[in-house]
Amino acid sequence: MRRQGKSFLLILIFAISIIFTNLEVGQASDQELVPGEPASVDMIDNPLQDIDYAIDQAIAEQVMPGAVVFVARKGKIVKHEAYGYAARYTDADFTEMEQPIEMQKDTIVDMASISKLFTATAVMQLWDQGMFDLDDPVADYIPEFAVNGKESVTIRQLLTHTSGFAPSPSRSLYLIEGGRDGRLDFVLNESLQNPPNTEYVYSDVNYLTLGILIERLSGTRQDHFVADHITDPLGMEDTMYNPSSTLRERIAATEYQPWTNRGLVWGSVHDENAWSLDGVAGQAGIFSTAADLATFAQMMLNKGVYSGERVLSEQAVELMNTNWNDAFPGQDQGLGWELNQSWYMDNLAEENTMGHTGYTGTSIVASPNQETIAILLTNRVHPTRETVSTNPIRRKVSELTAAAIHAWSAESMKAQVEILARKGAFTSERAAYMVKLHLTAISRYEEIKDTEKVMKHLQGFQDLLDYQKQNQLISEDAYTTLINDSAYLVNKWRLKE
Repeated sequence: MRRQGKSFLLILIFAISIIFTNLEVGQASDQELVPGEPASVDMIDNPLQDIDYAIDQAIAEQVMPGAVVFVARKGKIVKHEAYGYAARYTDADFTEMEQPIEMQKDTIVDMASISKLFTATAVMQLWDQGMFDLDDPVADYIPEFAVNGKESVTIRQLLTHTSGFAPSPSRSLYLIEGGRDGRLDFVLNESLQNPPNTEYVYSDVNYLTLGILIERLSGTRQDHFVADHITDPLGMEDTMYNPSSTLRERIAATEYQPWTNRGLVWGSVHDENAWSLDGVAGQAGIFSTAADLATFAQMMLNKGVYSGERVLSEQAVELMNTNWNDAFPGQDQGLGWELNQSWYMDNLAEENTMGHTGYTGTSIVASPNQETIAILLTNRVHPTRETVSTNPIRRKVSELTAAAIHAWSAESMKAQVEILARKGAFTSERAAYMVKLHLTAISRYEEIKDTEKVMKHLQGFQDLLDYQKQNQLISEDAYTTLINDSAYLVNKWRLKE
């Protein structure tokens, strides 16, 4: 009997330990992406539908020939649409193809600088293996890097763009003789523009160097390392460097480049420096689809795991999602991931919102707080880079994604007001309090489904916002956001009448 009692006690202790282990994991769930309706994840549909109009308008204004939008929340894919053309022109004069190719949901797009996220992930996988400390000098692992005053530059500084390098190599690498090895030697010989850790300068040289670091530490070329340790484990079958020629019809065309003697770049990397490195480099080279990129983003929201495959430790993900650039306000930067950048994240931007953009017209936003992914892929450099900026449409997609969340109810709008207040959108605590108080009243009528009073108090809420704007108690951006979101909420309740 004593032995049986002891066995039962051990089983009980084991069970309790599992429960506490699961509690400690918190939100580190292995959420997988599956199709779903917006309402199933507390999102209103109208703003998501309005993305269609915004994209169509941008295409009509020749911002880009085509696009793919992907939005997911809490593991549910609530929008995945394709627009316009993947390949439309034969030259920089916008000469139309005889048979242009429409953009599809699974069109493969040149990710440009979003490739840096794969480089950073590979670096952190090596960190997980204990191969270096983040504050180790790069020269400890690449001895020839220790020239021209770079002896003290650390791996962390490369990852956070605080190393002191200029934005680009001092000479286009495709003009350097010696093939891939000679061109990488040229990168390692580059000088600094600023002393380390004195300025934030977004630099391709940082990530070219990190690509070299991956290859030195792993003994494997970067494309093979990324395939073996990231894309293959995550099932990202349409993500690769140097896509096969058999995939050309699925790939979005980019730029007409007579200066590189490539003509229309279609199926090989757009970035000239990455192209000169056989298509495999730390700063560019990845091709992917919206769905594959969403898997990658969901892995980050899952704290390093997806579909049972762990590719990063939770600690590595935390480090990647920590702002290391407090000394450079507005340039919040994790390890690889940019953080809290309203210029393309709009109202999804918070301290821990991750994202990145790419020169070809790509962008990705992943919000841990909202459990939301917003991806916009375009081929805006087709057929020339001399086009208008894609930043407004990037921001619009994020704005409407956020609106779909915040306009779901008065309670979710109140949560948004708290975010806006933390960003200094109100001139006083009382101004923010009055807005939240009004939303609290609306929320109570929502709970009892009193449509008439919800509509009446929403009108009063809009009047309050107008008053605050007239008296400069609220910022212009916050006013516009809350007015627009309240209009979506009014429409939702009007449909219930």
